[in-house]
Amino acid sequence: MTLLTSPGRAAARAGLDAETLKMTLEAIRGYVGDAIPADRQLQLDHDDVCPLDVVRGMCSDQLGIQLLFIPEEYGGMGGGTVDVYRVCEQMARLDIGVATSVLATFLGSDPIFVGATPDQKRAWLTEIAEQGVLYAYGATEPDAGSDLAALKTTAAPVVADGVVTGYRLSGRKQWISNGGIADRYTILASAPGGPSWFVLERGTEGFTQNRPEDKHGIRLSNTAALFLDGAFVPAGNLVGGVEGQGLIQAQQVFGYTRLMVAAFGLGGGWAALDRAIEYSTTRIQGGTPLSAKQGYTHKLIVPHAVRLEGARAFIEDVAARIDAGEGADGALNTEGAIAKYLATEAGNAAADAAIQAHGGYGYTREYVVEKIKRDVRITTIYEGTSEIMEMTIARGRWQAHLKSGGRYYRDLASELNGLHARHPDVGAGIAALANDALARVLEACRLSRLTRHQHVLLRLGELISQAEGAACFAAGAAAALDGDVMEKGDHRFDATTLAAMSRVFARDAAQKVACEGMRWVIGAAAPGGVAAQSAGAPPFETSPGLDAVLAAQAGLVADMDSVADALYGRVGSGSPTQDRAS
Repeated sequence: MTLLTSPGRAAARAGLDAETLKMTLEAIRGYVGDAIPADRQLQLDHDDVCPLDVVRGMCSDQLGIQLLFIPEEYGGMGGGTVDVYRVCEQMARLDIGVATSVLATFLGSDPIFVGATPDQKRAWLTEIAEQGVLYAYGATEPDAGSDLAALKTTAAPVVADGVVTGYRLSGRKQWISNGGIADRYTILASAPGGPSWFVLERGTEGFTQNRPEDKHGIRLSNTAALFLDGAFVPAGNLVGGVEGQGLIQAQQVFGYTRLMVAAFGLGGGWAALDRAIEYSTTRIQGGTPLSAKQGYTHKLIVPHAVRLEGARAFIEDVAARIDAGEGADGALNTEGAIAKYLATEAGNAAADAAIQAHGGYGYTREYVVEKIKRDVRITTIYEGTSEIMEMTIARGRWQAHLKSGGRYYRDLASELNGLHARHPDVGAGIAALANDALARVLEACRLSRLTRHQHVLLRLGELISQAEGAACFAAGAAAALDGDVMEKGDHRFDATTLAAMSRVFARDAAQKVACEGMRWVIGAAAPGGVAAQSAGAPPFETSPGLDAVLAAQAGLVADMDSVADALYGRVGSGSPTQDRAS
């Protein structure tokens, strides 16, 4: 198991140096803050207008953010995955719609990164670096959704004198970010040799863009359908020069691109939660601020801060591993899916809680959290819905369980117990309970063949994410206590606070895996029946270690008190003393 033996949180040194990254984040804050202050953001959201001047300005000499994504050999800065995660989080804190427009160019150029010939890369990537050319990623179709293998767009070869000189693309693409504003489009189409990527220029005859979609959120981004009616592309615009590589190329970037969307969920969630934290310090109820009321903080603030930071720990671990070279050929697709699932679900829930935390004010546009909630919602949908993530995670780890003879999560639990022996204060022992319970749940599913139930399989994806998230958070908290922090990571919370957060996260994960796992194993059995048991095994109802999981909940409220103190900058340990029952 690699979660606890990755290259190390301080080892992510690919790309920018820490000082350059810091200056880049500050430049983004300054540029976007000046270009679209809050009142303009709200007006653009109301009018459903993408601020193309801002998007092009960010991808030009005014800011030059496009250089982060381009290797140095093509005129860029050669940012690493950790750099990209930090920048994506920062952009999402400011506006997820604008962040989506910027990301769309680099999502659109990903097929070029992974599949283009050296000459194609030199031409197209240099063009992005020098001219800030905007791209769109044309994969999704009306009837296929996230199923890229079901595409209907075709690429018919144009042959002259026995030589393929180009292709005519026909079909429709749906939900395309930057669809109406891009200069170039990477289009996935079915050629005779199989699905293939093509680079198509705006203005090509037979290629049109629909009007912008009237969306629930991210209204500062442009999303439009694309129509292809025999649009001609030269043979040299076939990415890689060989047909049939399209799906392989798409799979190779999922671990990376889903990490970007995970960072959007993280940034959006914190943008909303920070507003709720600030609001609660000035909103007086019953003679005291809401921030002093445990019933408020421990429902609407603390759990969401913990989940967001748990997701961050996973994002940073995966980003470091990609930068260390582990992500080649889609090797971290499952990890990328877990990162996206944890972060976007946490961000969406945090934004929802932020509205509740503001009361009636949160339901009005003036307080911005209403807009953030509408914006962050998309992160659980694009680049693969949460349900697609659950399926991806469950299938990947189900195979790991089978191939390891049921040892995969038992081995991780053993590693966590070893970490607990060295650092008993980071929740590693509780995370071990979660992973041991998961191993038992998976084995019960194997014995009773429960994965034939699609819903059970998806719920396993959720439980796997929680268990692995707890393991990764504990490892990260232990590293922080050892002073082995990622230099370019986020350093908002000190090691002691991260340890308390990790303990809270681990307790929640252990309870969810044991109780929910038991529920679905028993629930999938025939009425009146019991799940199949291996020879000599105890009844499943008593085997997920539920007693130990419940016993491990001791100290939960005290840890939540400590997290609240850190969030509100209260000095010393302890907790809010006023209105404990409010």
